[in-house]
Formats: sequence, structure tokens, C-alpha cells
Amino acid sequence: MAIRVTLDRVLLDRRMSLTELGDRVGITLANLSILKTGKAKAIRFSTLEALCRELNCQPGDILVWDPDEAAASDDDEDGGQAVAAE
Repeated sequence: MAIRVTLDRVLLDRRMSLTELGDRVGITLANLSILKTGKAKAIRFSTLEALCRELNCQPGDILVWDPDEAAASDDDEDGGQAVAAE
């Protein structure tokens, strides 16, 4: 997929654990892990907003478009999952 999730970098910059973020936002560790590893195919804007609010960042700090991956993603369908706050 051409969209990469850089959540791990943002968490490191904020000195926050994935567990702490999940508790603050109301997302399970499993769903955050799906998002962090790039296996998610979608994210609700409300979830993205909650992540940005708790991390004090912009959506572009978490999501990055990688043009080199754009062509490869057209050929590779892996059945990713959508991530939403519970």
C-alpha cells in the first residue's frame, strides 16, 4: 500500500506506549497493532481525530504517502482490515 503509517515514530517522539495511547483513545491494542504494522486498509476520521488529539499532531504526522509503493500496491491485495475506536 502506498500509504504508510508512522505511528511508531510519533509514539517514540511523544515517549508514549501503544498501550497508553489505546487507553486514552479507546482503541484495543490489537487494533492499534493492525494500524501500526500497516495491515489496516481504512481508518475512520473520528479515530484519526482521536489519535491526533492525544498525540498532539496532524494526520500527516501519522500517515505518509509513498509514491514508490503506489505501483506495487496495485498488484498486491492482502485483505487488510479497517480500524475504528470501540
